[in-house]
Amino acid sequence: MRASTVSLCCVVLIQLFAGLTDARSSSPWQTLSGDAPLVIARGGFSGLFPDSSSAAYGLAVQTSVPGVVLWCDVQLTKDGAGICFPDLKLNNASTVEYVYPNRQKSYPVNGISTQGVFTIDFSLTDLSNVTLIRGILSRTEKFDGMYPILTVEDVTTQIKPESFWLNVQHDAFYTQQNLSMASFLISASRTVSIDYISSPEVNFFTNITGRFGGNGPIFVFQFLGTEDFEPTTNRTYGSILSNLTFVKTFASGILVPKSYILPLNDKQYLQPPTSLVQDAHKAGLQVFVSGFVNDNDIAHDYSSDPVSEYLSFVDNGNFSVDGVLSDFPITASSAIDCFSHLGRNAIKQVDFLVISKNGASGDYPGSTDLAYDNAIKDGADVIDCSVQMSSDGIPFCSSSIDLFNSTMISQTPFARRSTHVPEISSNGGIYTFSLTWAEIRNLTPAISNPYSVYSMFRNPTEKNSGKLILLSQFLNLAKNSTSLSGVLISVENAVYLREKQGLDVVKAVLDSLMETGYSNGTTKTKVMIQSTNSSVLVDFKKQSNYETVYKVEEKIVDISDSAIEDIKKFANAVVIGKTSVFSLFDSFITRQTKVVEKLQKSKLPVYVELFQNEFVSQAYDFFSDPTVEINSYILGAGTNGIITEFPFTAARYKRNRCLSEKELPVYMGPVPPGTFVQLLNALPPAQAPIPVFTDDDLIEPPLPPVTAKSPTLAPGISSTNAQPPRPSGQTRLTLSLRLSVFASLLLM
Repeated sequence: MRASTVSLCCVVLIQLFAGLTDARSSSPWQTLSGDAPLVIARGGFSGLFPDSSSAAYGLAVQTSVPGVVLWCDVQLTKDGAGICFPDLKLNNASTVEYVYPNRQKSYPVNGISTQGVFTIDFSLTDLSNVTLIRGILSRTEKFDGMYPILTVEDVTTQIKPESFWLNVQHDAFYTQQNLSMASFLISASRTVSIDYISSPEVNFFTNITGRFGGNGPIFVFQFLGTEDFEPTTNRTYGSILSNLTFVKTFASGILVPKSYILPLNDKQYLQPPTSLVQDAHKAGLQVFVSGFVNDNDIAHDYSSDPVSEYLSFVDNGNFSVDGVLSDFPITASSAIDCFSHLGRNAIKQVDFLVISKNGASGDYPGSTDLAYDNAIKDGADVIDCSVQMSSDGIPFCSSSIDLFNSTMISQTPFARRSTHVPEISSNGGIYTFSLTWAEIRNLTPAISNPYSVYSMFRNPTEKNSGKLILLSQFLNLAKNSTSLSGVLISVENAVYLREKQGLDVVKAVLDSLMETGYSNGTTKTKVMIQSTNSSVLVDFKKQSNYETVYKVEEKIVDISDSAIEDIKKFANAVVIGKTSVFSLFDSFITRQTKVVEKLQKSKLPVYVELFQNEFVSQAYDFFSDPTVEINSYILGAGTNGIITEFPFTAARYKRNRCLSEKELPVYMGPVPPGTFVQLLNALPPAQAPIPVFTDDDLIEPPLPPVTAKSPTLAPGISSTNAQPPRPSGQTRLTLSLRLSVFASLLLM
């Protein structure tokens, strides 16, 4: 690895969280010792950097709780050197096959013939030109080939971990090859401080017990799959689990997969917990748990929220494990120190609006009674309704004007009402204005699965639960809530509905607000009207005193002062996309824009969308952790609110204990924009010139009058070929306003 790259990495990692201090919770724990659970960083911060690289170990120390334990999977080379590498085969997580092609061999591993490129066929000198790469393909390849393989001694001298854990996965294999792992460890312990040693082989502990003296490392027996056989006893690990007193004769702790404690059924839902933790604690054994990763499927019960998963193991009211083995130690650190032992009524530490997106639509079909009920229960401040119109003029809530996107209508006889409306979409659809409310109300809703291409599906047992509700029902639900501060009503396609369907969505919304007792802001529940079209907001302003919110659809990196002044004439707040706050290159943040700062300087609150818990929705800088992402937009960018499909995660963040500290702990510091992009193999190109939107691009005339729908058209079919497509169903037209926005391209 180039010296300049090493220096840059060190500088960036030091600067990443400069000025932040560590904090440790004093909350009581149900661990064996009564202390907080350990955070064990598997291969360092292996969720971002290559496993066991200097960058991974360095970032783990920089971003974790004090005393974070660095984990090293020890492998031996043919000359007996101990290296930190995740497997005894080199080909999956290194460049060995590029440096040494055609070196595959077969060896018996636990009695099974295994083919690969093995560490025992190379000396430490041979491996000096081999570098580390990601071992999990879903992770970024941008750091591949940048970092060398480290020895056990390298980790201690370069990183200087406070606690060091060596895992010996294949002692029997090395013994068969006339290499002694025990001899290496005894020799290494003379210069290396080893705090923990784990292995899944009983015979390894038999051979090494007593050879470290009275102050030796803690021994931890690792359990593999319940049906796998332990090579020494020839018993399954599941059967050994029933005799923990036997394990206690050679180990002080056990390391088990998550499923040993919280098993899942075949649909990936949690089953009742086992008694393993309590049983092990009674036997005097500490319990450490493996398998914590943010970027892999976890139980549906956790709503793709890794903090919730950690809390279920360390703070469930019945037991706490003694440590967690994680590829993302920052998440484990914040879960343990910032979010453990928090009640639902804990004091809020930060003030911003949590605005739902079609209710709790990450857990239930959007815009249904269940989605809204759970958004309120989950702690949303504002719930939202995207208003759609039925053919008989009834306003109701639905995430899309195309019922194909939000219901199972394609499996009903109504599918024949599909039509092509170029003003709305280039594809055909089954639109709300093609059915009466009586027909729509009985449709089966469908949960949104925006990442099905990655085989990621939301809450399958509830994928068709709930029912669509009227706008009036939505408003009454909000009015009867004691926790909500407001509602957000989104209005789109107003021009098309007036001109082609004879439907006045603005009037329908105003009438519903009046009928449900929201007349011009006289209720405690604030009403916000949102639209991407200024003409819609101008119309609402003329007829009411409700707050208006202008949604900027485009990705922007700047906004002119004159545009802001024009927005203030018809809007009280602005919604922008996440990439209008942080610009991206290959899913890495390059910089923070000035959009939020400029809007807030002009007294316009800024709400940002769309926040989702799935890791594929986030920049790599946020470590596949939705809490880290929220933290960066709230503490880092200072936004006034976020729009989310998972309001529980955002609402819990408000009660974050660490935010009450005078100085933030490192794991709750917002990630500085551009930190990691500096380390990429390929740096982003220079930014292209930013085109400026002119007045002609954005000026809008008033909404047109309602045109009676032609009685000659068949139900649900509208003549739409006469007009060319228009963005968002609206024409861009004239106000007595000047509105200019700098449109921009992301760094490509």
